[in-house]
Amino acid sequence: MNKRIPKEKEEFRSGFIAIIGAPNAGKSTLLNQMLKSKISITSKKPQTTRNRILGIVHRSRSQLIFLDTPGIHKAGNPLNKRIVDVALSTLGDVDLILFMTDISHPDPEAEKIMIQKLKERKIPVVLALNKIDRIKKPVILSHIEKWSGLALFDAVVPISAKMGDQVDALMKALEKALPKGPPLFPENSLTDMPERFFVAEMIREKVFRLTGQEIPYSVAVTIDAFKEEKKGAIVKIHATIHVERASQKGIVIGKRGTKLKQIGEDARKAIEKMIGTRVFLKLFVRVQKNWSKDTRALRKFGY
Repeated sequence: MNKRIPKEKEEFRSGFIAIIGAPNAGKSTLLNQMLKSKISITSKKPQTTRNRILGIVHRSRSQLIFLDTPGIHKAGNPLNKRIVDVALSTLGDVDLILFMTDISHPDPEAEKIMIQKLKERKIPVVLALNKIDRIKKPVILSHIEKWSGLALFDAVVPISAKMGDQVDALMKALEKALPKGPPLFPENSLTDMPERFFVAEMIREKVFRLTGQEIPYSVAVTIDAFKEEKKGAIVKIHATIHVERASQKGIVIGKRGTKLKQIGEDARKAIEKMIGTRVFLKLFVRVQKNWSKDTRALRKFGY
């Protein structure tokens, strides 16, 4: 005789959700907001995210498994083409798509690309209209009407990822659109990415934030050594910041090494907060000429 499955287990939902959108739509900010933890780096510069990053949100009746993708845009050089390929390839492996757009500064070209891609796939889509904290209510309502008219979305939710406004409503809409099924990851898991990956990402974020507009996107970070000492009381990390030109190396190092020291201090504090232990961080800067156009170098750096 079959035992009756409790109603709450029958209604549990889980699945993979790709977060897609134009550069600077707020995808990484939203992921960090939903996780209540920082796993995706952010900066005011577009194309900060280069890899898909998995983050897991555990709710009482659902498990939402997010893939934060790089911004979709019209790509030129080999690095940007790989970045866009990563974002688009994710769409074939998910149960649901979360499409984000910045309604305070729309990107019609990127939106056109993404709408076409969404039409090609028979996957449920929830639309998040982000940055409602920057515009007035009548404008928000006009955007809701415009996007709802496309009849592409299971739900249209206006949010502010930065302020956290309407984020819970968005998660409820996502939860409703997911297929029924059991949890796919253990209850305490936050991500499937290794610590080394996040260490490299945090260092790269500090380079972005502390060099302003001086350093373009020709910056990559590799972890050369990651070693626990004194029974885990301290972690020693050696990392290399790769740039494409000697002039960029000078900017990252700064006068008498002051800029590199600041990058190292800020990155060390962020890493210590993430891994919960003391960190000794040693940074090096290396020139690898035109690496963003070199297929072999792109593979080496994980693209």
